[in-house]
Amino acid sequence: MMQNRLTYRMGTHRANRATSFASPKMPAYKAIQVAVQQMIDTDGLRPGDNLPSERELAKSHSVSLMTARAALTGLERQGLVERRPGSGTFVAVPKINYNKLMSTTELMGARGLQAASRVLSSRIIEGFSEVTAPLGLPDRAPLVKLRRLRLVQKQRLALETSYLPAEHFKSIIDAPLKNGSLFNTLEERFGVQLAYADEEVDAIAADTRVATHLQILSGSAVLRIRQVIYSTSGLPVLYVVGLYRGDRHRLLIRRARP
Repeated sequence: MMQNRLTYRMGTHRANRATSFASPKMPAYKAIQVAVQQMIDTDGLRPGDNLPSERELAKSHSVSLMTARAALTGLERQGLVERRPGSGTFVAVPKINYNKLMSTTELMGARGLQAASRVLSSRIIEGFSEVTAPLGLPDRAPLVKLRRLRLVQKQRLALETSYLPAEHFKSIIDAPLKNGSLFNTLEERFGVQLAYADEEVDAIAADTRVATHLQILSGSAVLRIRQVIYSTSGLPVLYVVGLYRGDRHRLLIRRARP
């Protein structure tokens, strides 16, 4: 009980302090969102840390419960907070924005978060056309097949299967990836500079194996991204099939009128 009262007082203090960043003309729900965002940023809160509830925010900002609820709903849609019925409101595990060609390790490192890879399997296989064709290889060319579970802050985010021409990258299966990053390994160990990727995105239902790895229900929708990644010389180097938890990823797309 004492811990709950302490959390409430700390949350109220933080929310009131952060409100000073909001404009006096800002709508009440937006002011609450700014307060919560400032609380996360300035206090260095991490995914899973507790935040004030909608009732606490309503009281500290002198607004209705409906207004506070709307503010948290907006933040939840942005992927900044997570509300768990019966438990409270928490800093959410960050969603990954795939609007630049960066590895998960690089993306999370830039935000001060810890990314990790768990290698599930690494072996040489005989190629098949779905992979060899986009890589510009003969149908039965040998490939390195690398399956990894991707984690951020120890939370499971994605299951990735990467394919590379065995002729050039066979040694990857015998040595750990540099800093857990395949991109860094290719660039620093093999001297391959990556430039751009062609991607296909769709949604599929997770089978039992995928659901077990990602700790979701079997049949849940997952985001599937298939990438052909090219070097600066314009040659295809890497084919990746990634299955991503839909609740922890989003795509940012910029489109311009012709």
